[in-house]
Amino acid sequence: MICGFIALGAGILGIILPLIPTTPLLLLASFCFVKGSERFERWFKGTKLYKKHLESFVRERAMTLRQKLTILLFADAMIAIAFILVNSWIARVVLLLIVVYKYYYFIYNIKTVPGGYSGTSKYNH
Repeated sequence: MICGFIALGAGILGIILPLIPTTPLLLLASFCFVKGSERFERWFKGTKLYKKHLESFVRERAMTLRQKLTILLFADAMIAIAFILVNSWIARVVLLLIVVYKYYYFIYNIKTVPGGYSGTSKYNH
């Protein structure tokens, strides 16, 4: 539960600060709440924050291009730091494979929806 609230707080900061990826942090918060407490899971899924940033992704596996790029570029920055700091060529190859797989996954497994996507879908009617 503590991890869920920490991730939630960081995710909220991500709404204000463009360098912090909102969606993955809110997904982590959701995961922690699901594992921690049914009550907090229901509460979190009822918030406007969840509905605006996660509901479409969870329901339809879809994100805006901006959400995708924010996540990918933030992850790339973290991986680049590890790539620079590590001296093992095997570890560097593994990091590069992770980057390639990450882009493959985001391009082929997560739909891209228009930027003004409000979380409504044809399934809500």
